[in-house]
Amino acid sequence: MDDSRKATARRAPREAREPRDTRVGRGAPIAEGLARLIGQQIANGVYRAGDKLPSLREVAQLHRYAKNTVVVAFEILVAQGLVEPRRGSGFYVADRHYVRKPAEEEAGQLSRAMDIVWLMREQLKTQPDAVAVGDGFPPVEWLADMRMDRYHQKVVRTGLGSLFRYGSRFGYAPLRESLVRKLGDIGVHASTSQLVLTHGANEAMDLLIRYFVPPGAAVLVDDPGYYPLFGKLKLAGARMLGVPRLPDGPDVAVLERLLARDKPRLFFTQSVAHNPTGSDISAAKAYRVLQLCQAHGVTIVENDPLADFKPTSAVRLAALDQLAGTIHIGSFSKSFSAALRVGFIACDAALASDLADLKALVHVSSSEYCERMVDVMLREGHYERHLFRLRRRLEAATARALEVLDELGAEVFARPASSLYLWPAFPGIDDTVALARELMPEKILLAPGRVFSVDAEQLSRWSRCNVGALVDERFRTAMRARLR
Repeated sequence: MDDSRKATARRAPREAREPRDTRVGRGAPIAEGLARLIGQQIANGVYRAGDKLPSLREVAQLHRYAKNTVVVAFEILVAQGLVEPRRGSGFYVADRHYVRKPAEEEAGQLSRAMDIVWLMREQLKTQPDAVAVGDGFPPVEWLADMRMDRYHQKVVRTGLGSLFRYGSRFGYAPLRESLVRKLGDIGVHASTSQLVLTHGANEAMDLLIRYFVPPGAAVLVDDPGYYPLFGKLKLAGARMLGVPRLPDGPDVAVLERLLARDKPRLFFTQSVAHNPTGSDISAAKAYRVLQLCQAHGVTIVENDPLADFKPTSAVRLAALDQLAGTIHIGSFSKSFSAALRVGFIACDAALASDLADLKALVHVSSSEYCERMVDVMLREGHYERHLFRLRRRLEAATARALEVLDELGAEVFARPASSLYLWPAFPGIDDTVALARELMPEKILLAPGRVFSVDAEQLSRWSRCNVGALVDERFRTAMRARLR
């Protein structure tokens, strides 16, 4: 049994975490709680049809239960048809559970879903044999030359003492110094006092929402836009207002109307390598957006997770106003590794101090080990060569992906020279949720446009497509069959 699954099974519901009791009668409620936990893990796919469950002894040790209690829990699962015993081998997830319900579950999931949590779950799955056309990450082989095992010893040698304690509320100081230089390359001039390191770009957004957005407050977002942000704003009780995204940036006519009517606090946007459309803001549009937001006292939050994939000369709002009315968010998840979970916020120094305090209150600190790892990777000579190769690969993949979409007769929203994402609409297909449902049995995973919309109830003919996966022959064959 793989360690990750054992770890997943480690915690039982609160009602099950009681002192051990060898009497089955008194242990029955505990056994029922344990059976519910394992049953839920089977339903969620932690254990799949035919998987062997941990042994009775392992489960008893993990949960510190009497063996009799675990036996009763497994008997409950057998009676429910979820688990089957095999003499001399152990307990296995029953195949019939998966024969009974999968089609309904998938259909039900897709009919209500293709929602934020559904797509986040799909993005986090590892399915080596699937064609992840909707994937949010670059192909693994593009990042292989920045493997973390090459840098681990340097990280440990330079910071062994501090790695046993929490780090600074602002984050690892040498990495912030490296980021000052990195931001300077894209025209953003900042000091280390203006930088707060975070647990990825998503924690950065979470901190800003906590700081700026009380329940009921109006917030502007790109539409279509970054779907996890939508989920965070909904959790905060914000009133989310979509600014239509055009191929050259936000629709300024709608932006001006919403600014005057709704008095929003923030405008979350992506200037370059926009997720999901792949579009870049034009210089003229960028200046107009800044003028409008400045006139209405609205702070712009510019998310730039794909900065390493784009030329340093690309237009960025934070570079145009030097963080006067903008907050810049960055991350290394796409260019180094999502496992490192290192991001940052660049903003006014007074705000940075407040956000560092909020971060300390909510999360104590970010991971100094991961921050040291990123700093070592940035300072090594490999980094510049990595960026050069990364950008060359992306440019070539974008060109090939556009050829595939043209061959399929797709309408493409924007045609950048290089982008991890493209936003096509295929001829004759008005509902990409239905298309995604059709493709799933063929292990082709699509990201339907509805997920990225502020109004997730509306049908969408658009999809987010990853240029690294779009050229896979299985996808091309499947789409040709549907577009005849």
